[in-house]
Amino acid sequence: MSGGLRVWQDMEKEREALQTWKERVEQELDRVVAFWMEHSHDQEHGGFFTCLGRDGQVYDDLKYVWLQGRQVWMYCRLYRKLERFRSPELLDSAKAGGEFLLRYARVAPPGKKCAFALTRDGRPVKVQRTIFSECFYTMAMNELWRVTGEAHYQKEAVEMMDQIVYWVREDPSGLGRPRLPGALASESMAVPMMLLNLVDQLGEADEELAGNYAELGDWCAQRILRHVQRDGQAVLENVSEDGEELSGCLGRHQNPGHALEAGWFLLRYAIRKGDPKLRAHVINKFLLLPFRSGWDPDHGGLFYFQDADGLCPTQLEWAMKLWWPHSEAMIAFLMGYSDSGDPALLHLFYQVAEYTFRQFRDPEYGEWFGYLNQEGKVALTIKGGPFKGCFHVPRCLAMCEEMLGALLSHPAPAPAPAPAPAWPPRCRLGERRQLTARLRPAGNRVPRRRYEHPQCEAGGPNEHAALQSAVPAGELPDEILLLPRPFLAPALLHRRG
Repeated sequence: MSGGLRVWQDMEKEREALQTWKERVEQELDRVVAFWMEHSHDQEHGGFFTCLGRDGQVYDDLKYVWLQGRQVWMYCRLYRKLERFRSPELLDSAKAGGEFLLRYARVAPPGKKCAFALTRDGRPVKVQRTIFSECFYTMAMNELWRVTGEAHYQKEAVEMMDQIVYWVREDPSGLGRPRLPGALASESMAVPMMLLNLVDQLGEADEELAGNYAELGDWCAQRILRHVQRDGQAVLENVSEDGEELSGCLGRHQNPGHALEAGWFLLRYAIRKGDPKLRAHVINKFLLLPFRSGWDPDHGGLFYFQDADGLCPTQLEWAMKLWWPHSEAMIAFLMGYSDSGDPALLHLFYQVAEYTFRQFRDPEYGEWFGYLNQEGKVALTIKGGPFKGCFHVPRCLAMCEEMLGALLSHPAPAPAPAPAPAWPPRCRLGERRQLTARLRPAGNRVPRRRYEHPQCEAGGPNEHAALQSAVPAGELPDEILLLPRPFLAPALLHRRG
């Protein structure tokens, strides 16, 4: 069998694998959305129940504002992005959830501070001294504006965004959190992460708002990048206000899922900026590094928390496997592969996705279990609660469906023709370069790198060398040197196999 035909067959197998995963993801997304549509809607008071048992039974009627906002955002996003979800029922449910937020989310209107938890009929129960309820309120209102065109939703989104930015960058006193003299002045990665996500949300297809928030986006990205510490060998969840490592458990705390989520936020930012060096850095430090340290080598799955010095974390749930880090990992690795064509990232997507579908998915009642023990057995049978709602799972599935569809939209390469008996011998690499140089117009001559990997620098191996060695161009058949980057992956995998 010729090298070109073998490569074509490998690429066909890879396309089949991508197609199989696209179908699995589509079917699972349909099941997950159906679960929330059937069990979570409060027809009497509006909004959504999120405290749902395995079979969807409501076990508590408290309503958590950040989960209300997430579900409104998710319904609108599905309605806007995927044709099969463009139904009046989904849109009406999103609008009902949005109206519940407008009426009840803020504790003392016209003040902007939102409650964390509400009674079923909307009375405040608890307030958190953070920005996260307000962030998801903003996302919900912006998406409602996008699908309805009703200006009051966008007004709410922009005004709340301005308030959040003021709390974060100017004066946090409105959050109600006092500065105690013994408390370390620290910055959690979650805050600039969430702001960067809001910049992306509000700036989508809106040049004016994108311009207004451009400086904020740059600030967020730089603050997130400061969490890469210890000479680039660890992503720490908390750093000092001037970007240095903190002492004690707080400073050593690591959250692999958060690092991976920050990774795909940063990757989208780097793609918008057209910054290939930042893209490579993000893949190396926020995708590969957290995965290497966070993946359980004995039982599979991502640890929830870790200690950067290898000490025992103090959180009781540190060794558990939770639904959302695995959802974020699936997004991150598939996005990284879609951008770079690096086959190591596609392999990691498959690895995480197989574990996730096998361990978290509930084939009997639908949706996913959220909390597994270290061995991967179900620890809590609930499908929702104060922290798990209609968000991470459907967002992961919807984004993966879109990315897989985009990868499969590239035309499949035709098989290489069988060589004729009188085919002339292949010229050596140096002769081929000379011939190419003679055929290329003089003004467009670009020196060809020795390596044909998309992230290689200066003709040498890339930052991912520990996972993937570079392949010299001379070892690749001529047929694949002209292919788009994602279709190089199966050929490279075949070469290394």
